Amino acid sequence: MRVSVFGLGYVGCVSAACLASLGHEVIGVDVNQVKVDLVNDGKAPVVEERIGELTAEVARTGALRATGDVREAIMGSDVSLVCVGTPSEANGSLCTTYLERVTEQIGAALAEGAERGVRHTVVFRSTMLPGTCVNLLVPILEKYVGGTAGVDFGVAVNPEFLREGTSVRDFFDPPKTVIGELDPASGDAVAALYDGLPGEVFRVPVPTAEAIKYADNAFHGLKIGFANELGAVYQALGVDSHQVMEVFLADRKLNISPAYLRPGFAFGGSCLPKDLRSLVHAARRADVSVPILSHVLASNSDHLQRAVDLVERTGRRRVGLFGLSFKPGTDDLRESPLVELAERLFGKGYDLRIHDANVSLSRLIGANREYIETRLPHLAQLLADSVDEVLDHAEVCLVGTRDPAVLSALPRSGGPVIVDLVRLPDAEARRAEPGYVGLAW
Repeated sequence: MRVSVFGLGYVGCVSAACLASLGHEVIGVDVNQVKVDLVNDGKAPVVEERIGELTAEVARTGALRATGDVREAIMGSDVSLVCVGTPSEANGSLCTTYLERVTEQIGAALAEGAERGVRHTVVFRSTMLPGTCVNLLVPILEKYVGGTAGVDFGVAVNPEFLREGTSVRDFFDPPKTVIGELDPASGDAVAALYDGLPGEVFRVPVPTAEAIKYADNAFHGLKIGFANELGAVYQALGVDSHQVMEVFLADRKLNISPAYLRPGFAFGGSCLPKDLRSLVHAARRADVSVPILSHVLASNSDHLQRAVDLVERTGRRRVGLFGLSFKPGTDDLRESPLVELAERLFGKGYDLRIHDANVSLSRLIGANREYIETRLPHLAQLLADSVDEVLDHAEVCLVGTRDPAVLSALPRSGGPVIVDLVRLPDAEARRAEPGYVGLAW
């Protein structure tokens, strides 16, 4: 394919050289003439493992060249990769100045070359927040081109997952390839660029592709901070943190796995809250600051409050709650987030009915009964014997369980407002219907 790459920094330089090595005809574009000259001389503008040799080879064969002329690059290519920087503004917001400028230039050049009759695809590889492409960049292109995105020209988002220092290696052995496509033809053009590379390919809506890079980087930062905070605490307690993490990392079922990484309701139970509190308390006693660990429970509480807020926004007073125990299939109510939710709603004066097939007040004993009598002493008058009893009462139903009896009884539309706390199996279909609200989706 004939490809133009806008921006010859780390991402652009590596993408251009690697694509050229795959057999594509690549034109690099940059406003910095020094970078342009370096590429044309077979020298990489950045210091990176293998990039020097790779750039020299593809420049020597003519597979890669560079220019400062946007029109020349557009006329000589069918796909454009936009790899310009998106730095932070002083207030932390995303700076899209360079993105907007290059998009205007590409749009103007596409308008000049419209007579070629070739459908050009503009692929944004720069990191940008969800909505940037569709709400900001596509209108710019349509204005300058004088046509419709997805019809007269293609648009896609293709985030990169290149680590500085190993970016060439990462390009040829990617963890995944993500293609946010405005239309299938645009996605096809991007997929063809990476044909033959390993790794799973995800073709998703444009905003999803924009969001994925942020999810990755936020999690990477969280993991680093988590490990470092644990290390600081364990050092203060006289424990070898690396020995601890060797065992931690060996658990591929819960620790290093998809477990707990699907948005849902708040966590609870007899272990997580208690152990987090104990660890944070130990850190304080040892004068070790652990801002990540110390805010996990606060974050959990805020997430629970979102459910209360959703009920308040409905303006309705009769509320039904399905589920009460902290985990399905058990009657354990200790530190259940659903008990906390019920307590907050009851305290705000909502007329509440609750049904959980596993919870019967007469069967609660020991610490379980003591906990509920302390946190929700009016539970007896709130519990309903059947699903129908709750549905007959409620104007708003909070669904905190996937109990088949509850799922089969929930109306699809025309009944109470459904506030989904567990991502119902038919959530995707319900999202398009009035009267359904997902907690975090």
